[in-house]
Amino acid sequence: MIAPASAPDRATRQKPFTIAICGGGIAGLALAIGLLRHGVPFHLYESAHAFAEVGAGVGFGPNALRAMSLIDPRVREGYSKRATGNAHGDKRRVYFDFLAGMDCGVGKAGKKVATVWAGDVGNSTVHRAQFLDELVALVPGENVTFGKRVVEVEELEGRVRLHFADGGTAEASAAVGCDGVKSKLRHVVLGSDDGAAHPTFTGKYAYRGLIPMEKAVDLLGDELARNSIMWLGNHGHVLTFPIEQGATMNVVAIHTKRDGTWHDERWVFPVDRAQMQADFYAWGDSVSKILSLMQHPDLWALFDYPPAPTYCRGRTCLTGDAAHASTPHQGAGAGMALEDAFLLSSLLGAVRESSEIESAFCAFDKVRRPRTQRLVRTSREAGELYDLEAVGVRDDRGRLEADLGSRFGWIWEESLEGELVEALGLLGGRARLV
Repeated sequence: MIAPASAPDRATRQKPFTIAICGGGIAGLALAIGLLRHGVPFHLYESAHAFAEVGAGVGFGPNALRAMSLIDPRVREGYSKRATGNAHGDKRRVYFDFLAGMDCGVGKAGKKVATVWAGDVGNSTVHRAQFLDELVALVPGENVTFGKRVVEVEELEGRVRLHFADGGTAEASAAVGCDGVKSKLRHVVLGSDDGAAHPTFTGKYAYRGLIPMEKAVDLLGDELARNSIMWLGNHGHVLTFPIEQGATMNVVAIHTKRDGTWHDERWVFPVDRAQMQADFYAWGDSVSKILSLMQHPDLWALFDYPPAPTYCRGRTCLTGDAAHASTPHQGAGAGMALEDAFLLSSLLGAVRESSEIESAFCAFDKVRRPRTQRLVRTSREAGELYDLEAVGVRDDRGRLEADLGSRFGWIWEESLEGELVEALGLLGGRARLV
């Protein structure tokens, strides 16, 4: 495995260059923590006036948990304090139990279709805002400036100049775009005229909301309420899982938009419960009960990015959703951002001079782009699978179960240390092994 630098070394071996991190979500904060550990000076610019995460529950697979430990063990420790798993002992290693949510080709409503296991960790989940709090606690306040939305990155000799929406500027040796699915830095890297610079509507939207666990248990029973369940049906699926140490059920109800287009400039907005229930009117009793309990549901249009030909240009690099925003159907988008943070911070930690930064960005791009773009593609496929729209599965439970059983291994079983060795080899090979 790769041996991290010891704490005394990190304190005395500051790199002779600085990195501007543009965006303060999970991707940006995880990168910041990794750079701290490797003695790489940085400053983080966040467009909002405080750190904040939208949404509620987020899941992390075995790969993401390993990435947390490799970035900094304190990230994994903070996550473990906040994380929630399936409540029942025999479900501890279950990713999701997949059930028919309506009478359909794979079974009657409530009938189990498949169970997918996730190594030794099962479906580990957390409230996004709580995880963000743990990350924020590890980043020094003097390294962060709020209210700074980057709109342009100007390449200068040996450095970059950031231009902000408020008219201000700042300089650094290089910039990393962690600014999400509406990334401005993606336009810097690809050019605004490139179709891949713009997110694409995936044809699906999600209703998201929370239910107090005691109410969920009263209506659904203990097993269905306190463990990770995915309800499958025609042109939609509903997933539920516990968060906040089991006090709350997180609900995501996804539906296919009939015309496949999205014209509203808003991507997230409050919605009337009647609209949500109309989309799922033909579903079974359990799904109807879940939707009736959702508190203040929001509707989320689901966008992702087309495959980009590169994640870097000059001294600007993209990570997380800015590089590879995907649908949530395989529960791996945030985990991929953590993987990005581990690899990029480690590569920049191996860089000796500012002149090597572009080579580090190129090595990152070479190693990470195929894996992350595969996630975008297969996540779309997973949405069609769950919604019984994929060819050959609508009326074939056996094929559906086989697909579910083989779909996640490549995500969860990746050797992140192996990725680093490969990338360091591209950079020039300065891995220190134990």
